[in-house]
Amino acid sequence: MKKILLVEDDFRVCSFINKGLTENGFEVTVAMDGHIGLQLALSTSFDLLILDIMLPGLNGLEVCRQVRVEDSEVPILFLTAMGSTENVVIGLDSGADDYLVKPFKFIELLARIKTLMRRRGKNEENLKVDHEIYRFADLVLDDTEKTLLRDGNEISLTSTEFRLLLMFMKSPRRVLSRIEILDQVWGVNFDMGTNVVDVYVNYIRKKLDKYGDQKLIHTVIGMGYVLKDD
Repeated sequence: MKKILLVEDDFRVCSFINKGLTENGFEVTVAMDGHIGLQLALSTSFDLLILDIMLPGLNGLEVCRQVRVEDSEVPILFLTAMGSTENVVIGLDSGADDYLVKPFKFIELLARIKTLMRRRGKNEENLKVDHEIYRFADLVLDDTEKTLLRDGNEISLTSTEFRLLLMFMKSPRRVLSRIEILDQVWGVNFDMGTNVVDVYVNYIRKKLDKYGDQKLIHTVIGMGYVLKDD
């Protein structure tokens, strides 16, 4: 039975999620305070964490950051009413894997949870194989060590940025639509109604441009993005 930690201070939301997940075969632990949630996350092994952002004691962003210091693998899903693009980006930058805005349909929450757990299972399988290294132009991306070099310079990426660049490196010179990117990077097969993909592509571009003059990620107007030589 997969174990989920739910950190949420709204009793009605807790009851709704707890009931739905339990009926779907999950074991749910509930914390209604950020400090308690962090203690549980660090002291118990969970298969997934669901965090609200606005929490008493300690906000969800800080809970996420502190969990990531100790555990880089456990999937973390933000479930919050703060739905602007800026909030989504801040949440993902803190180390979360996905971000679902309230109000939400339970079927969507369940789909997100299953996607994150499948992704973790695939990551665990990948650890059993030899190094997977991808090269394009002067980029070298190591999917096992989770490192990126450009012209010999190491570039630090967040987990979301790494997954996005890995998608490009696996499909060089192929135009990737925003929906494809949302599906592969965020596990969302529909338009989230934000420009989060564009924001993250720009983040990566800035980091790559710092160590090379050649533009590598290009916009294809009306279609998406492509990794190619100028």
